[in-house]
Amino acid sequence: MNIYNDYLKEIEERKGQGLHPKPIDGAELLGEIITQIKDLDNADREDSLTFFIYNTVPGTTPAAGKKASFLKEIILGSAVIKEITPAFAFELLSHMKGGPSIKVLLDLALDTNVAIAKEAAEVLKIQFFLYEADTNRLEAAFKSGNDIAKEILESYAKAEFFTKLPEVVEEIKVVTYIAGEGDISTDLLSPGNQAHSRSDRELHGKCLISPAAQDEIQALKAQHPDKSVMLIAEKGTMGVGSSRMSGVNNVALWTGKKASPYVPFINSAPIVAGTNGISPIFLTTVDVTGGIGLDLKNWVKKLDENGDPIRNESGDVVLEEAYSVATGTVLTINTKTKKLYNGDTELIDVSKAFTPQKMEFIKAGGSYAIVFGKKLQTFASKTLGIAIVPVFAPSKEISIDGQGLTAVEKIFNKNAVGSTPGKVLHAGSDVRVTVNIVGSQDTTGLMTSQELESMAATVISPIVDGAYQSGCHTASVWDNKSKANIPRLMQFMNDFGLITARDPKGVYHAMTDVIHKVLNDITVDEWAIIIGGDSHTRMSKGVAFGADSGTVALALATGEASMPIPESVKVTFKGDMKNYMDFRDVVHATQSQMLKQFGGENVFQGRIIEVHLGTLTADQAFTFTDWTAEMKAKASICISEDDTLIESLEIAKGRIQIMIDKGMDNEKQVLKGLIAIADNRIAAIESGEKPALTPDANAKYYAEVVIDLDIVIEPMIADPDVNNADVSKRYTHDTIRPLSFYGGVKKVDLGFVGSCMVHKGDLKILSQMLKNIDEQYGKVEFKAPLVVAPPTYNIVDELKAEGDWEVLQKYSGFEFDDNAPKGIARIGYENILYLERPGCNLCMGNQEKAGKGDTVMATSTRLFQGRVVEDTEGKKGESLLSSTPVVVLSTILGRTPTLEEYKAAVKGINLTQFAPSHKLLVKL
Repeated sequence: MNIYNDYLKEIEERKGQGLHPKPIDGAELLGEIITQIKDLDNADREDSLTFFIYNTVPGTTPAAGKKASFLKEIILGSAVIKEITPAFAFELLSHMKGGPSIKVLLDLALDTNVAIAKEAAEVLKIQFFLYEADTNRLEAAFKSGNDIAKEILESYAKAEFFTKLPEVVEEIKVVTYIAGEGDISTDLLSPGNQAHSRSDRELHGKCLISPAAQDEIQALKAQHPDKSVMLIAEKGTMGVGSSRMSGVNNVALWTGKKASPYVPFINSAPIVAGTNGISPIFLTTVDVTGGIGLDLKNWVKKLDENGDPIRNESGDVVLEEAYSVATGTVLTINTKTKKLYNGDTELIDVSKAFTPQKMEFIKAGGSYAIVFGKKLQTFASKTLGIAIVPVFAPSKEISIDGQGLTAVEKIFNKNAVGSTPGKVLHAGSDVRVTVNIVGSQDTTGLMTSQELESMAATVISPIVDGAYQSGCHTASVWDNKSKANIPRLMQFMNDFGLITARDPKGVYHAMTDVIHKVLNDITVDEWAIIIGGDSHTRMSKGVAFGADSGTVALALATGEASMPIPESVKVTFKGDMKNYMDFRDVVHATQSQMLKQFGGENVFQGRIIEVHLGTLTADQAFTFTDWTAEMKAKASICISEDDTLIESLEIAKGRIQIMIDKGMDNEKQVLKGLIAIADNRIAAIESGEKPALTPDANAKYYAEVVIDLDIVIEPMIADPDVNNADVSKRYTHDTIRPLSFYGGVKKVDLGFVGSCMVHKGDLKILSQMLKNIDEQYGKVEFKAPLVVAPPTYNIVDELKAEGDWEVLQKYSGFEFDDNAPKGIARIGYENILYLERPGCNLCMGNQEKAGKGDTVMATSTRLFQGRVVEDTEGKKGESLLSSTPVVVLSTILGRTPTLEEYKAAVKGINLTQFAPSHKLLVKL
């Protein structure tokens, strides 16, 4: 009984942290607990009953299998436990959410004991996580004349698992809590540096906002027991930055409703809001939990007598409060009128939060139930040979005669399932689409595996072309937490059918390549739809959506995703790029010019950015598409010329072949299949049968943005603007400043070149700059540390073959060693060049950090407070984002360079250049 004693010891340790016993997912421990329950004289029997009933993880976990089998024994009478009657055993089975519990219920329902069969059938009628093995049993029993099977199928055909649920209440009372001013990143709700604990929901919940905020939320709940606490981003958007299912889970844990009395630490129905609404990816995550996300618009532009916005001395639009949502304000959400009220006063229309589809998610407790429920109803109706009864809200289908299609509309129409045959759909239409590529990242992967277990999935959907589990977010420090979590994750995902960065069998060398880069390589068709567990899942081929770990799990299990076709904003370019500028500057200029063109309105937010970068290969174009996450776009699509696309696909083929050569392909030869898809796509382009994807000339866009390259005359820097008097303006990605703003005097404490925003060319730029500086000054001396993290191993290999890695080695003071990876995070830096292991490194913020209060100049994407660098009491940490040459020169000088210094440093260096396409990248 050692494992049970170990569990008791762990319980005591958790008590010291203010935590309850950890939920049980292992079969061995639950087996001991069941043995103790059967032993009426066992001293631990009472506790064992509590653990069995209330603290066992459901779904497909090994523990769930043990629990379901024991409940079956009780129902059949082979085990008699006075505290668990057969009726109670059925109730417990009804809360186990599929997997072994469904098998047990089918065993009982299809058995000869009619009384038990009928009870089992009643429980089965409210289940929806059924897979092919389960539905095949039902179908076979029905065809052999089993009346119970027929009864269950008839219930499924009527969708009684949904229709018999209580309706959504008309009035929801909420009490407000201002979680922060300005955009609230998911780091506030689930910090990246606490990623290791995400699968331990109660422990991870302790990192929500702050202990003080948690106390305030608890106090509000105590004062208003009949209301839900609504977390608000005042003067900002809620949930920017990453998808973070863990963030929504934390909000639900503190403010939501318990999903089941028999499932620990899983809550549903959180309510969140923002002055500027909810980030699109985060809102999808809220839907997964049956929650509500409101766009408050409680601060509006102040207008003059002519109706024009009034601006302050800095040129920013002045906002005035339309109504107050100060912490402690009691409001009413009316789901019938779809409006928000303060008492009897109507504040704003919130109908976007209560579309027919979202009302279904709320009623069912989450979007999974609807996805699986629709499939189950379709199966039952087909098996019974009857028409589908209209139960669920019909999908909105918008088709406009004479209007062409944008690129995303074309992709969605091609991949749509369940839509009206022959109907061409435009933006706003609700669509189920097949998913081609799926990516799971390592700090959310354990949650994805939990979601897969909870929805009883055991194998990847056969319609997915390829899926990858990364190891990049835990690459820089292989500590005890990583050693405990990552091998377990890789084993689960490898068994499930994904290509995994680490081999559970230890045959091939561990890869820590940045997930977005790998997904960009394994996407071999620009018509593909990609779902990935990270906000930077934004490929330069196909259309990719960053998603929460639950949506990733759903895509893996079903090969499908559901969403409205998004609106698009078209981005094109004119003029000539200066030869001393880097393409990263064009990326920043796009955001800056867009905001100026539209009076401060971010027309990218929540929409597809269709960017016409026809002359850049996928590697280089990824710098733009990757950054669109910071533009708050829902996704992006890169329109490419035929020749450029072929070149990108050939590069992708080569990199996939490297993965195959390393031994990473699986039994189904998924990687080999991707090369075949790429070959077919190249052949179709070359033959003219199917040229590269282009929008129609008469497509309709929400807006069109033309970026003038002629006015981009100096490097551009995204600045967190940490001292802005307006708190809501801090830590956004919208403050883009020219290099000259800093006057060549701003001290830089650390430089970072790496993560997903750099490609091979950036590392070659670094190599060339170091050689130039050595030639000019006779030596290379760093006045600030420079951390370099290549995005992928294949880039390192290519740099070695071309001689650039040797240059980097020459000037480095540290080089990663995979045979002896760092076991603890670096806590201090010398003024040297660090050649770090490929992966996310500083950008992720969960392992390596800059010194507190430092000013960091980085090529990465994150400038949120505390992400890359934390504050001290006397100085705020700053993460400024710029191009590779600016970062490198800043570390050589220990300060921001002047424009003249910059121009001299990059003279003769092959920077990442871009020229607008002169070909017509539209279909007439």
